[in-house]
Amino acid sequence: MNPAKLSVLFCAAVSAFVCLCIYLLSKAKKPVARGWSFDCARCGDYPDELCSALFDGKAVAAVLGAQCEQVHRERPGFGAGLPVNCSRLLADHSYITKPLSQEEADFPLAYILVVHKNLQTLEWLFRAIYMPQNVYCIHVDQKAPAGFRQAVEGLAACFDNVFLASRTESVVYGGFSRLQADLNCMQDLVLSSVPWKYALNLCGQDYPLKSNRELVQLLKQRWKDKNITPGILQPDHIKQRTTHVHREYISPAESYVVKTETRKAGGVPHGLKLYFGSAYYAVTREFVDFVLKDERAKDLLQWSRDTYSPDEHYWVTLNRISDAPGADPSAEWEGSVRSIKWLDQATVAHNGCKGHYVRNICVYGLGDLEWLVQRDSLFANKFEVDNRPLVAQCMERWLRRKTLSQSEVPIPQEWHIKNNKCFFDIEGNDCSTTSM
Repeated sequence: MNPAKLSVLFCAAVSAFVCLCIYLLSKAKKPVARGWSFDCARCGDYPDELCSALFDGKAVAAVLGAQCEQVHRERPGFGAGLPVNCSRLLADHSYITKPLSQEEADFPLAYILVVHKNLQTLEWLFRAIYMPQNVYCIHVDQKAPAGFRQAVEGLAACFDNVFLASRTESVVYGGFSRLQADLNCMQDLVLSSVPWKYALNLCGQDYPLKSNRELVQLLKQRWKDKNITPGILQPDHIKQRTTHVHREYISPAESYVVKTETRKAGGVPHGLKLYFGSAYYAVTREFVDFVLKDERAKDLLQWSRDTYSPDEHYWVTLNRISDAPGADPSAEWEGSVRSIKWLDQATVAHNGCKGHYVRNICVYGLGDLEWLVQRDSLFANKFEVDNRPLVAQCMERWLRRKTLSQSEVPIPQEWHIKNNKCFFDIEGNDCSTTSM
């Protein structure tokens, strides 16, 4: 075939593709299949059929969903600093207010949330993990805007089992301050009257892939008083994090950690072998007591102050000490605490990011939903509700349906996720709501 004919065929193919895209988008507010009708202008009105199609990986659903997300992305969320109407919050956002089973009531969990931005995303995560028998410590970064902190305080004030950390840090990504923030919450949690069994730490852009009951059963039956701190002996390419002195720098414009040319003096305290692993964990209450009181834990903490990302060696190293409560000295990467799509693992460990990358971590898009619900991890990271509202809506519906299906108590109507609701209105503005 000569070049002229090839050019004509290529142009025709491109034109056909463009026309198809225009046609699909033009149908975004019209029925495209029996029972499907989308009006993207309505407040938070995402049909279950669309979410189901996204979970099934249907391409047309992603096209329609992207159109709806663009409409809702332009809608402002609630303003930081405005007073929270607690009764409206609980009613409109379908908070579960009683334990769903005796098994869960007898096995309360403690959560540590380290947050600094994205109020909508935080509240979306919080209502997903909230159960009245659990206890929650929220650490708000000292650098966070005053309005953000006030709004989080207002959220916490609506619940007897939620509080802000009594001591806060200016958290720097990769710095010691991130580790210290967790420890500050641990110090508060051990004083709580809630008899929690495990502590789990989260950041504000996580979301659970397990219901509360699934978490409880996993920790009781599979881990049986063992800690989950995935990791391995420190690889060679990571050792510079702990062989050289690192410094945190904080300015109004940015915060960062710098590696210096100075080598750290002395070895690791008590001859401990350093491990490298996840900064996120599920650890027993007895292990938390060990972390706060044992001299080896205290000395390792002090030694780690000028290392890079010490939370990626601290928990995993302590959990390999044979006499630490719940320790597993021979553990490696067992226990999938987080599902993350790292940029350098695309096409190797996952099918690529369908949203966008931030610091080499995927912010999930519509095309990632099918992958997410197939994961066996406890949580996934990372989400941005303001930029990806349909992702948030579908994940919330999927998790709540699973959670309520496992309940052993009668389910009030208000625990069901509501349709046609203003997704992020917690100030008390009226909004039409009907349960799904």
